[in-house]
Amino acid sequence: MKTDLHVHTEFSDDSTYEMEQVVKDAIAMGLDEICFTDHVDYGIKKDWDEPGGMVYRGGGPGEPENIPLANVDYPAYYESFQRLQALYGDKITLGLGMEFGMQVYTIEKYKDLFKRYPFDFIILSVHEVEDKEFWDQAFQRGRTQQEYNECYYEEMLSLVRAYHDYSVLGHMDLIVRYDKAGIYPFEKLRPVITEILKTVVADGKGIEVNTSSHRYGLKDLTPSRNILQLYHELGGRIVTIGSDSHKPAHLGAYIEETKEELKKLGFTEYCTFKKMKPIFHAL
Repeated sequence: MKTDLHVHTEFSDDSTYEMEQVVKDAIAMGLDEICFTDHVDYGIKKDWDEPGGMVYRGGGPGEPENIPLANVDYPAYYESFQRLQALYGDKITLGLGMEFGMQVYTIEKYKDLFKRYPFDFIILSVHEVEDKEFWDQAFQRGRTQQEYNECYYEEMLSLVRAYHDYSVLGHMDLIVRYDKAGIYPFEKLRPVITEILKTVVADGKGIEVNTSSHRYGLKDLTPSRNILQLYHELGGRIVTIGSDSHKPAHLGAYIEETKEELKKLGFTEYCTFKKMKPIFHAL
């Protein structure tokens, strides 16, 4: 079975990959199941229908001149999903999901959003802290490497203790991708990561292996093998695999290779989700 449970479309502000084209491409490459997980990042972004919600930023090389910056247009997203499910549901399984880029102070907004749609799958990600993002170094600036790593994981720990309407933690060590100081020692972070994973396991949730580590040129998996091994040792069984695709070249990438890596770490199963419930498949 070939699946990709982390897929972005034109409903994410950082993608122009049309949802229907994603489905057509997934079918053409032989994927059995995908889940749409477009971005919602309360705090740094407003909803598309809020005053000042839809703003534009300049695109980079090869990108459109103006890129809309807002959360998912929820009604249009759901309508498109239903239409594509009706058109292609006999050829591929489609999941309705979102990627919640959460901060503790935004939890109530996500609780409200979660109630509004029949989600199959929710990725809980930490993309920013204190409304400061990682990719532009706004969060890291003015902090030592120890401070921004510890602060990142403490925010994640607070989230998993307080919020429960999610399926998996997404790209759990995302901060590594944007750490210009190099890899911060795992052993120094082991205590807080252990508490996060214990909470995840006790709550019946899971973690994601995000295959974007390959395209970002990272030397380890995302999350790292150390984190995955610790999760396994703590009794964690719920693991999903997703490409974090934003364009055709990303879709379905390195999914099968990741299954082999999970086997090496002692995992025997991976998961897909339906109606927020994990479905286990042999690796």
